[in-house]
Formats: sequence, structure tokens, C-alpha cells
Amino acid sequence: MTTRILTGITTTGTPHLGNYAGAIRPAIVASRAADADSFYFLADYHALIKCDDPARIQRSRLEIAATWLALGLDTDKATFYRQSDIPEIPELCWLLTCVAGKGLLNRAHAYKASVDKNVEAGEDPDAGVTMGLFSYPVLMAADILMFNAHKVPVGRDQIQHVEMARDIGQRFNHLFGQGRELFTLPEAVIEEEVATLPGLDGRKMSKSYDNTIPLFGTAKQLKDAIARIVTDSRLPGEPKDADGSHLFTLYQAFASQAQQAEFKAELEGGLAWGEAKNRLYQLLENELGEARERYNTLIARPVDLEDILLAGAAKARRIATPFLGELREAVGLRSFREQVQVAGGEKKKAAKAARFVSFRDEDGSFRFRLLDAAGEQLLLSVAFADGKAAGQVNKRLQSGEALDVREQGAGFAVWLDGACVAESPAFADAAAREAAIARLREALTPQE
Repeated sequence: MTTRILTGITTTGTPHLGNYAGAIRPAIVASRAADADSFYFLADYHALIKCDDPARIQRSRLEIAATWLALGLDTDKATFYRQSDIPEIPELCWLLTCVAGKGLLNRAHAYKASVDKNVEAGEDPDAGVTMGLFSYPVLMAADILMFNAHKVPVGRDQIQHVEMARDIGQRFNHLFGQGRELFTLPEAVIEEEVATLPGLDGRKMSKSYDNTIPLFGTAKQLKDAIARIVTDSRLPGEPKDADGSHLFTLYQAFASQAQQAEFKAELEGGLAWGEAKNRLYQLLENELGEARERYNTLIARPVDLEDILLAGAAKARRIATPFLGELREAVGLRSFREQVQVAGGEKKKAAKAARFVSFRDEDGSFRFRLLDAAGEQLLLSVAFADGKAAGQVNKRLQSGEALDVREQGAGFAVWLDGACVAESPAFADAAAREAAIARLREALTPQE
């Protein structure tokens, strides 16, 4: 079974070591699995919540795109795109907003932190709080649910948002699924030991704390940043508390088990902090040196990056566009053209709740499904080269034309003019198949 994996980074600054260890590296590693279907995106809509500097957002988008590619993301295997290039995402965000409870959003960590800060300062609880900040979890839910991701690699501080996406998706399924699971409920994935790296001052590595280690600065900038890591005052020769050292935590995130054990023993044996910092520098330089060169080459060719991202967006939309069509259908935003007219002008309609859903496949071909009253798929059409041909077959099936239904393996097929036009799923036994054929005939029998 293929596992769909999705993750992204907000485009509000230059990527740092914490971004790499907490999100980018585990995501890229996961993308290389044989059973992985990976989606990686630049979360530039999210960036607008935190940043009102257009030049900074534009530069950050460029830097983050170059970062992921330099670190080994294979765009032939993975889908890599900008959030803002997928118009289906904000539309889905609105559909989800209409079912997301305010009480759920009130509990979001970022919103609560802003409220607590205002209360502590004696200000109105919502002073400075935008709707973007408040509804951030809904947009993140749309990012995830749009592509029905199974797993979402995140830092520990983002687990709540994945859980909220599950809650919102589950409620949407309950309200509009009619027995179907429209959305796959996602699972957060973190690496327990390195999900959140400490910064230079020991707090979580974050641009807002100004305590980051640049990912692709020069070798000198990397060495200078490591030199500023806060350590205790123990002198060379004095045993160090490795487990309580932020420097050792950083080292653990990039070292093998054998390297970690050796470094820990040396610290506890009295290794000087200056030499320990040099060991960390050498470790990181070995990890990032070649990637830095690739990054600088990509930054110098922004047109190439644009082409890669637009190709990724087109690939993503081949999934998003038909799926959003199904969701619009589910909530009642349906085309009036689906109403079937009899010759005399009176309405004919299929049996109650049975419905056709048209969509485009990933290869650009046109298909349709027939769902029964319970939302179970009765038919999936063959691929059509154009929408007109698919629509004509769809219309003939809805018109009440005599059905040519033929058994086919564990399922059945529908034929028109000597050609198979649609097939059923496989059924457990002959009785289940016959019951499905009966539901098919009922669904396609016009009613006055």
C-alpha cells in the first residue's frame, strides 16, 4: 500500500538547522521509501500571517525551494509545489471553515499564547490577533486534507495542528460523507530525539528568538554561530554533563550512534568546550558542505526554480481539481447541467441519492463514478480522451437506456455499442455482485 506523506515550511525567513533536522531531513528520507507518495510545499499563504514584508517573503520562497532541492529532494518521485499555486486549497479552506468549531480553534497554541501575552500586559485579549492567526489551523487542515495525506512529518510544536486537521476532517466526513470517508485522517510523525533542536541560547531554535544556526551560510558563518552556543563554566579537564548540554543535543541530531557514544564519553572525561564546539562544526560541515554548493548554484538560477515549482503545481492540481469537484458535489455545490430532462421537458431523475461524479485523472483523461445511495461506488468509467465523450456516455446511462451488464471476474461491467464503458469494483462473492447489479439498475431507472 502506498503511503502519502505531506509537509511544508512557512516562507518567512532563511532556513536554519532546526528546519532541516525537524522537518526537511525526515521528510526527504521518507520520500525515498519505495511505498512513499510524497508532497512537499512552500507554505507561502501561511507566511502572510506572520510577515508583511513582500521582499522578505519572496526571498524566503526562493531560499526554501533551493534548500529542499539542494538537500536531495527528487522532483521526479515527489510532488513539490507552492501553496499559492494551488487555488483549490483556499476554496477547501472555506469548506472546512464552515464545519470547524470556534471552540476547537480557541484551543490552538499560537492563538492562546497571543491571548495570554495580551492579558499579562493588561490589554484586550484579542489585541493584534488577526483572523489569519486564529484560523491558521484550518488552512493547515486544508493543506493536509486536500491531498489525503496519511502521514505528516512535523516538529513536536505542530502535532496539535495535525490533530485538529483530523478533527475537522472527521466532522466533514460525518456531515457530508453519506457513509464514505471523503478525507483520510492524517497521522503526525516526529523523530522523538531531534524533533525540536535547541538554539544558541538553549531555547527552541527559532527565527523569532534570533538564536538560529544558518543552514547554508558560509563555512565561517557556521563556525562563528557554533562558537556562540551557550555552555556552562566548567573548565577543560572538568567532567561535563553531556545529557544536560545543548551542544550535545545538537551533535546527537547529526551523528551516528557510535559517534554520539564517543563524544559523550569525551565530554564526561573533561573535553574542553572549545574543542567540543570544533567537533560539532566538523560534523556539520561534513553533512552540509556539498549541499551548500548545490544551494548556491540554484539560488543563482531562479528561473529554473520557477519552472520546477510550476511543474509541481500542475502535478498537484491533477489530484486537487477533481477531488475538490467531489467535495463541492458532497456539500451541494453542484452543476445544474446534471439535471436530466425527458423529451417532453419533464424531469427524470435517478433513484434517490444515487449520483454521478465527474473528474479528471492524473494523466488528464476524463472519467466519472456512479455512487449509490450509501455513497458506495457502483461504477468507475473507462478513461475518455475528452470531456464531451465522457459526458455523452454519462448522459446515456442516466437516460434510462437499456443496460448491457456483463459479469466480469468478481465484478461486472457496463457496455454500450459493443464497448465496455464502465466497470464495478470487485465483490466478495456472487451474491454481493448480484445485489450491486440490482442497486445499479435501481439507480439508473428514471422515476417520474
